[in-house]
Amino acid sequence: MIYFDNSATTRPYEEVVQTFASVSRQFFANPSSLHSKGGEAERLLNKARQNIASYLGAEPSEVIFTSGGTEGNNIAIKGTALAHKERGMHLITTMAEHASVYETFHYLETIGYSVTYLPVYPNGQISLEDLEKSITNQTTLVSILHVNNETGVIQPVEDIGKILAAHPKIVYHVDHVQGVGKVPLGLKGANIDLCTISGHKFHGLKGTGALFVRNGITLSPLFTGGEQEGRVRAGTENVAGIVSLAKAMRMTLDEAKEKREMLQEIQAYLMDALSSVEGIKINTPVNGTAPHILNFSVEGIKPEVFIHTLEEKDIFVSTRSACSSKKAGPSRVLLSMGVNESLASSAIRISLSFDNTINEAEMAVNAIKSAVKNLREVMR
Repeated sequence: MIYFDNSATTRPYEEVVQTFASVSRQFFANPSSLHSKGGEAERLLNKARQNIASYLGAEPSEVIFTSGGTEGNNIAIKGTALAHKERGMHLITTMAEHASVYETFHYLETIGYSVTYLPVYPNGQISLEDLEKSITNQTTLVSILHVNNETGVIQPVEDIGKILAAHPKIVYHVDHVQGVGKVPLGLKGANIDLCTISGHKFHGLKGTGALFVRNGITLSPLFTGGEQEGRVRAGTENVAGIVSLAKAMRMTLDEAKEKREMLQEIQAYLMDALSSVEGIKINTPVNGTAPHILNFSVEGIKPEVFIHTLEEKDIFVSTRSACSSKKAGPSRVLLSMGVNESLASSAIRISLSFDNTINEAEMAVNAIKSAVKNLREVMR
């Protein structure tokens, strides 16, 4: 099997699965309980929080555990908007955000908030000048996706942070879900206030994640009922999931030191090889992108047909983000970059992990060439 759909989800490390099972059996007590078993679970939870904080370059008090990227983004965006609505109801994001951000802003518009959706240009990035012009004295939040989940485009989040440093009343949120282990990000250096990560994107388990909340930032909680997670996220903590999240993050960051360059080599090979195939158009820009994502269009061929053709050869790719892959029609992200509707409707995404090899890439290229040729002959 050649698995090239790692931006949808990654295969969990075996050690992570074993950690989850072991903690579930041995430390099953509620960490809020006063008895000794609860204390054991609480100590394990605190240790995991310290570890993840150190990996992020944060303080333990700045780490809130969540169920993943969607929840983290919702807490960050709705929590900020609701907490500061008396100060202003203007919010800023981009046209190329993940659905969990884009749809959250659409919801806030329905309850009275004003949202500026910054355009992206053919390189997939926003204009810093556009951002500066959009800021008003009513702006309370800027939310930007670090690494685009469909195209791999990296937004200039550090430069954005410099601009927002001059506007201390604006909260700055970054969705870092696709960046962990692939594109380093210094939270404090970039003046980031809120940052979302999701465990299953870096070989952790589904249902695990964290939200960095810089000390001093106020959020209105979406879940109430308990004092867990600094009263930002009530509910009994998933101790086994949280400990496994810390393990997955450590293992990913260790692998990244040795294998990030390998990802770049595989991506470069795929981009070069596929760009020479007649009928294929590469949508991921050559520069300014993460090393693990490549988006291309096969003009005139339905993406679902193309995906199932590759699946018959035990090669697994996707169309767009897993959250939107079953939706018909063109990719909103590609349309925002100026890609025409036909190409945006036939896009394919390859997304890599540190497990993938150049040999797999070569096999996939041959299979893609064959699939394009055969499907075009059937269509004649």
